[in-house]
Amino acid sequence: MTHPVEVTDLTMQYGPLVVMRDLTFTIERGEVFVIMGGSGSGKSTLLKYLVGLRDAPSGTVRINGEELAASDRDARRRNLRRIGVLYQGGALWSGLTLAENVALPLEELSELDADSIAEVVELKLALVGLRGYGGFYPSAISGGMRKRASLARAMALDPDVLFFDEPSSGLDPISASRLDDLIRALADSFGTTIVVVTHDLASIFRIADRALFLDISQRTMTALGDPATLRDTPPNDEVRRFLTRDSGSST
Repeated sequence: MTHPVEVTDLTMQYGPLVVMRDLTFTIERGEVFVIMGGSGSGKSTLLKYLVGLRDAPSGTVRINGEELAASDRDARRRNLRRIGVLYQGGALWSGLTLAENVALPLEELSELDADSIAEVVELKLALVGLRGYGGFYPSAISGGMRKRASLARAMALDPDVLFFDEPSSGLDPISASRLDDLIRALADSFGTTIVVVTHDLASIFRIADRALFLDISQRTMTALGDPATLRDTPPNDEVRRFLTRDSGSST
């Protein structure tokens, strides 16, 4: 069976600086997969490799069985259409309403007419709890609502895989919990494969089916599995310290 995401012997580096090496893992269809680690461990960098923003100096990244780096322009575009990304800051266009933000990928990458796009936009906003807010600008709503609007945009093209970069960053605990519930519902109700980069312990234990630990001291992955199991029977001291630390700490 083809995995939504498959990483083999991946090295991540900036020039001569190796950030992480020998990363090998697969992500199962319909699971919530968390990439965790302390500050500077390369979590967000790994996300850039997974969504095709960086090409691997060595190793491979495959999305739905296709290696992005080896794909021609049309194949790469077709494959990237099957993923959605929610960036840490939301990355909504400030000069567009929420409805216009969600409509943008549909206008650029689908063949739907204007009426059909409007229907899809209304549905996606409703799915994230923002029915009736389509005419609002990002500056007029809360941080949690902006994150949910960004999620609606990431979901616009019905992607197979959704990627989240620190989704709870900047949110109060209640808004973060609501977003976690939404992430879990997408996987459980719609079978969406979800990849989340985070260091937030509450979110990790609340949403993850499996979690990958990036060890900054060893510059490689040192744990992969159910986060509660990794906490209770840690494979090494770094994993234990990370999963049993004060939840207010980033490392």
